[in-house]
Amino acid sequence: MNDRPTLYLLDAYSIIYQVFHAIPTMTGPAGQPTNAVFGIMRDVLNLHRDRKPHSVAAAFDGPGRVFRSDLFEEYKANRAAMPDDLQPQIPLIRRVFEGFRIPILEYEGAEADDVIATIARLGVDHGMDVFICTSDKDARQLLGDHVFIYNLRKQQVLDVDGLKKDWGIGPEQVVDLLSLTGDAVDNVPGVPGIGTKTAAQLLQQFGSLDGLLDNIPKVSGVKRKENLYKNADVARKARELIALRTDLPITFDWADLCRDGIDHPALKTLCIECGFHRFLDEIAASEPDRPEDLWPVDQYQVVDTPEKFDRFLTLLQEQRRFSFDTETTALDPLTARLVGMSFCWEAGAAFYLPLRGPEGSDTLDGTATLTALKPILTDPEREIVGQNLKYDLLMLGRLGVELSESMTDTMVLSYLLESGERNHNLDELARRLLDHTMIPISSLIGKGKNQTTIDTVAINRVAAYAGEDADAAWRLDAILAQKVREEGLWTLYAEVERPLITVLARMEAAGIAVDVGKLRQLSSEFADRLETIRGEIFSIAGREFNIGSAQQLRQVLFEDLKLKPTKKTPGGEPSTDAEVLEALSVEHPLPRLIVQHRQLDKLKGTYLDALPELVHEDGRIHASFNQVVTATGRLSSSDPNLQNIPVRTEDGRQIRQAFIAGAPGWSLLTADYSQIELRILAHFSKDPELVRAFAENRDIHRVVASQIFGVAEDEVTKDQRRMAKTVNFGVIYGLSAFGLASRLGISQSDAALFIDAYFRQYEGVDRFITETLEQALAAGRVETILGRRRAINGIKNTTGRVRNLAERTAVNTVIQGSAADLIKRAMLEVDRRLRSERMSARMLLQIHDELVFEAPAEELPRLSSMVAEAMVSALPLDVPLQVDLASGPNWLDVNALIRAD
Repeated sequence: MNDRPTLYLLDAYSIIYQVFHAIPTMTGPAGQPTNAVFGIMRDVLNLHRDRKPHSVAAAFDGPGRVFRSDLFEEYKANRAAMPDDLQPQIPLIRRVFEGFRIPILEYEGAEADDVIATIARLGVDHGMDVFICTSDKDARQLLGDHVFIYNLRKQQVLDVDGLKKDWGIGPEQVVDLLSLTGDAVDNVPGVPGIGTKTAAQLLQQFGSLDGLLDNIPKVSGVKRKENLYKNADVARKARELIALRTDLPITFDWADLCRDGIDHPALKTLCIECGFHRFLDEIAASEPDRPEDLWPVDQYQVVDTPEKFDRFLTLLQEQRRFSFDTETTALDPLTARLVGMSFCWEAGAAFYLPLRGPEGSDTLDGTATLTALKPILTDPEREIVGQNLKYDLLMLGRLGVELSESMTDTMVLSYLLESGERNHNLDELARRLLDHTMIPISSLIGKGKNQTTIDTVAINRVAAYAGEDADAAWRLDAILAQKVREEGLWTLYAEVERPLITVLARMEAAGIAVDVGKLRQLSSEFADRLETIRGEIFSIAGREFNIGSAQQLRQVLFEDLKLKPTKKTPGGEPSTDAEVLEALSVEHPLPRLIVQHRQLDKLKGTYLDALPELVHEDGRIHASFNQVVTATGRLSSSDPNLQNIPVRTEDGRQIRQAFIAGAPGWSLLTADYSQIELRILAHFSKDPELVRAFAENRDIHRVVASQIFGVAEDEVTKDQRRMAKTVNFGVIYGLSAFGLASRLGISQSDAALFIDAYFRQYEGVDRFITETLEQALAAGRVETILGRRRAINGIKNTTGRVRNLAERTAVNTVIQGSAADLIKRAMLEVDRRLRSERMSARMLLQIHDELVFEAPAEELPRLSSMVAEAMVSALPLDVPLQVDLASGPNWLDVNALIRAD
């Protein structure tokens, strides 16, 4: 086998559907679904790397009516339409094949299977070993001495011996076996009561379908005989449908199938368009004629003596703009030590100032150097360019140097231009915009257990790395700043995102105090509860098992207890996810206990046990607030992710009790926008009913329920209000009748009627959604209230109720993005007033629509008034804003102060 050239034939739709259902929903920078494209790209890359095929081709179903439909009108009649989120991925998948120079083969009136069967025969005649990449059982009829089936996912080869071991038959019997069993996927009927195992036994006994049908009296079992007599013609018809054609008159040049490199620029463009940055390095590595990288990283100047520093300082003082970067010993700027600084104001020319290095290295005195640089770094008339400057603000702030707020952050500029991109780090931007591969930090400090710190690396190597960082930022600024201005986004950057960098740095430096003892107490209590629940689970199950093992849980639920699975995993196993367990809880108490155990175990591991490890020496947690992560413009947090602390369950809320005011006599103040997304929806939609309800300060969910159900507001039931609340928030995210039905436990028809009634009552909302989608379709993007933009591809329908992923993303971005604009403006105003009035109070956290502060008791009234005023006046809307204010000793035990509006 190894001495023959290899031909790999990809059954396109077979593997496309396989990856689409196996990979969770993914979105590209423009909000388009990309999970199937990602899976195909990964599979083809793996195929080229691991199997090194001589030739590859992809087969698609041909246009026109399939000839099998002439034989059997109901052929594939039950096949569902292609999912809405898969359709827009097909053209991108074809571009994947084109980028890898994989010919696409199809023949009018024939299916991909027939094309594959024909090409496989021709390939063998051409002296090749043929590997068919498919999950379809039909292809097993093609197995032979030189034809194999290759599983891309498992990287397994099925040959004739493997078929014999699996089904107990040879390739020549596969069509007959499938004729007996039928094929539900293609709506090909078989013989009732005959499955794969039985069919294989019958063929082993009688040799073929004809041999079986000629000897039905010899078959055991009265019912089986009866079924065979009644369905003999059905089986014969199925044989015609299942047998693949190997004689299609396909003409092509074999040279077209021979892999001759790949189209690197095309694949790079596609990867960037889809946000597949992890594939770029692998694609670049295979580029044979990649031009030599000419960046002069070995020529950057090392400023390591007082004389050199004096000359450098003279040059720096002449610059009104320069790029700047710090090198440190750790990723946490609040604990790292400063190792050095790099500067650049001309592409290709950078300077590195070492402050630490290996023993015996020439370095500058850190204190003297910072003292000399401080007037320049803090000068508001000078502009500092850099990448992720918040890190440098925090790092130098600890050393008494507050960088000028006149800064251009290339990371934030990139985010404003491509908010849907997941990665805006320097390495990625250099690769994407400068076609340059940066020196990886791992090449200096290593990885894993052997990783060291950068102050142990030879200074000349650090200089190349650090100088390159400053150089890259300078070059990126020339591209990004101009584009931000051309796109009309500079005001958003200058008035919101740039000043926010400093505000977030102050919040991170402040952190929030944590009662570690409370966390440990809760952890102990949760451990006791988990042990109790575990005992109850084992008692009901009748035996002990690994609760965290999906396989063992399946055995208990579906084999021992005989519960009926409600859905399957992508791998075909019965699912044990939360949705399934919730549904099964109605039938049996065990699934409910499993849910409780999972929830408690996650809270304990994720928060109660993990948070104490993140507390700094000052007794506070200093989370990072990320400005360039979410596509909508919202902030996120990490290390830890405080935004994920659950608040809808009593157990989750208890965790908040451990977040406390940081000094005796101080309190926390929480300020939370009330129903901000619905108010923004009312502002954009101009719907008179919604606007009036908010203007009159009425319960919006009760109002909607009253109008939809046709009852007085004071007669609305709890269930009616709950339904209205679900729809109120659901319409923003394109909630379908199916989704509403599953959430409320009602029929889909009732849910559809309820949604239709809502849009009839609130026509302004319907009109806003339609107009938003029309604008997205026309412009390829949507905008928030402050002009924040997100590219949107894949808009299919601008009317109707069923929304695909891109359509849901478009509406969601406008609403959530505008809410992000609003709270950012509020944060900037609160921060400005806190500093101008020289208050001791500090802003600590931003969690969704909530701000958290700490303040001494005497400042609390003034702080409350200030925060309320800033939040309700942050942006002029057509509806009044409301803020719920509360204070207390910790984040949980807070008492309402006032409701500002």
